[in-house]
Amino acid sequence: MFYLNRLYLCVSEKKLKEDYIRLVEESDNYRFVDEVKSDMAAFRAMKILEKLNKVSFLENGISKSKF
Repeated sequence: MFYLNRLYLCVSEKKLKEDYIRLVEESDNYRFVDEVKSDMAAFRAMKILEKLNKVSFLENGISKSKF
């Protein structure tokens, strides 16, 4: 069970990082073309960064706890 939780967090963290990088790049690309699209991509990237921080916190908690 412990291994599966840790594996799920690693997979989830990898997908979130990929999405975050994609959205930051999208935000940068639209910066001068369409300000609304740029702002929306930046907002979504911030939301994903929030989730990444939560996953990181959980992962640190799991690695510190002993079963």
